[in-house]
Amino acid sequence: MKVWKSLKSLVKDESGISSVEYALLLAFIGALIAAAAALLGSAVATRMNTAASQVGGTS
Repeated sequence: MKVWKSLKSLVKDESGISSVEYALLLAFIGALIAAAAALLGSAVATRMNTAASQVGGTS
């Protein structure tokens, strides 16, 4: 019965939930930033290469 009481108290304990939610939120935001950087990075590189070739540089 001691193990059962320990498990019940562990399930009822909500102190760690907020830190887990913050960790998931930060992971989600980090993934969005990484995806945006990857998409924008290639778009910016393409525009810079186009501008360089129009000016007379190498692409």
